[in-house]
Amino acid sequence: MTETTDLAVLEIKPEQAPALYVENGLDSYYAQIERQVLGEVPDLTTAKGRARVASLAAQVSRSKTAIEKPGREYLKRLKEQPKIVEAELRNWNNRCDALRDKVRDPLTQWEAEQERLKQEEEAKLAAEALAKQIESDHEIALLMNDKIDRDRAESARISEQQRIEHEQRIAREAEERAKREAEEKAQREREESARREAELKAKAEQAERDRIAEKERAERQAKEAKERAERDKQEAIEAERRKAQEAEQRRLAEEQRIKDELAQRTADENHRKRIGTEAVTALINVVGLTREQAISTFKAIKDGAVPHTKINY
Repeated sequence: MTETTDLAVLEIKPEQAPALYVENGLDSYYAQIERQVLGEVPDLTTAKGRARVASLAAQVSRSKTAIEKPGREYLKRLKEQPKIVEAELRNWNNRCDALRDKVRDPLTQWEAEQERLKQEEEAKLAAEALAKQIESDHEIALLMNDKIDRDRAESARISEQQRIEHEQRIAREAEERAKREAEEKAQREREESARREAELKAKAEQAERDRIAEKERAERQAKEAKERAERDKQEAIEAERRKAQEAEQRRLAEEQRIKDELAQRTADENHRKRIGTEAVTALINVVGLTREQAISTFKAIKDGAVPHTKINY
């Protein structure tokens, strides 16, 4: 049987995945494994040959796992990528919206204040115009009253007083109504500003929650990646340990085979020596040959120089 070596340990790096796990992307690896395991024909009649066949089959299984495992990890990352992109875009939009509102907030508050001042000024001008109109109407009424008879003076005075009081009440009501409307509008503006501020705060808090959630997710993924790396490391160490153990078993088996062969050769040699000694002794004692003649005769028979004779071991 020809001299053989173990399959090389296959290692797939993450950056190789996009180009490797495509249609027919694994053909070269399969061809490499196929060449190595089918390139030899172990002798199944020997224990070493049978052990070699089992070892080659086990190496094919390990190579299969070495290619499949990073492929499964790559497929998992592909499935998670859309979620990561969606979360990143949502976080981006929330942060940009919050930043936009924060940048415009001073202008929004200034516009609200200007509107409030404008309404207060309009209400003030309306009240002043109404008061002037009332004053003008009162002066005209007084001039007209000079032409009325004296017997109606008291009645006219009372009527005028009632009219003035009525007009003053109307003016006060108009002024109060304008003031109240201005205050109500200002209150609405304050409430709207408070509402916008609350919305901005809620958006900021949501953005912060999203940031924390994203950070926790990243930390969790980092932890999981670390744990996976540790598991892969331990698995690699275990694989190397098993490989070393198998190599040690093969080495011990080879040593035992050599010992067995040596013991067999020694036993065969001792057996032949015993047969030779017994044959030489018989030639000396039975035939009456000298030791040298007996040894020469035994060698001639053993070497096939004497026809029709044979030494059986």
